[in-house]
Amino acid sequence: MGTPLLLSHSVFLQSGLVPRGTRVIVFESIFEVFLVLGSLVGVVVIGYMLYNAYKYRSGSSYGSDDEADRPILGELPMGDSGGRKLATSFFMSMIIVVSLVSWTYLTLLYVEEGPADQESLDIQVEGYQFGWRFTYPNGHTTDGVLRVPADQPIELQVTSADVFHNFGITALRVKTDAIPGQQTETWFVADEPGTYTAQCFELCGAGHSYMSAEVIVMPPDEYEEWYESTGNETESASMEVPT
Repeated sequence: MGTPLLLSHSVFLQSGLVPRGTRVIVFESIFEVFLVLGSLVGVVVIGYMLYNAYKYRSGSSYGSDDEADRPILGELPMGDSGGRKLATSFFMSMIIVVSLVSWTYLTLLYVEEGPADQESLDIQVEGYQFGWRFTYPNGHTTDGVLRVPADQPIELQVTSADVFHNFGITALRVKTDAIPGQQTETWFVADEPGTYTAQCFELCGAGHSYMSAEVIVMPPDEYEEWYESTGNETESASMEVPT
């Protein structure tokens, strides 16, 4: 079962049907497809319903010569014409639903795997009551501030030092559990320099709403300059947490 799935995934990727890029682009593509297809199906269903409501309205002369063709409330159409319409609508609905589910599943597989064609920056993320600690490959640790370069995949290995947390950056479509004693992985790519906010999305205590961190996306050259100046020390951001 795994081989056909991987083969179909590869074919879809090569065909360009599966959106690729940052998580923001991928999830926006999923939203747009569902919005367009849902709107189209809604228009067809409601339009056909209104058409039949008008066609078979009370006092209409339609079907006066052939009452057997008139639909009966609560009963499936059994005539030749009604049966064909039912079979056609069922078959088309099946194709749409199966295609949409398959496309979404293959798209989310790409989201889970991450971009494999670029070198990523691996950062350790540790949640604690009530903040976030980030450790870079050179051992440098920041508390409350995550600095990353733009246009480069960022791989996050997320865990927790105490209770269950959930690390998320809404603007970059990133969200994963922080579980004590376990490590979860996620990734993102920020297109442009800027400052974003990482938050905890798991109720974890009295200071939950204050459990946030700055995500500073820097131009690659500025990030390299900052990274080369760091060492095995901890950089902290000022945070006020209620006691």
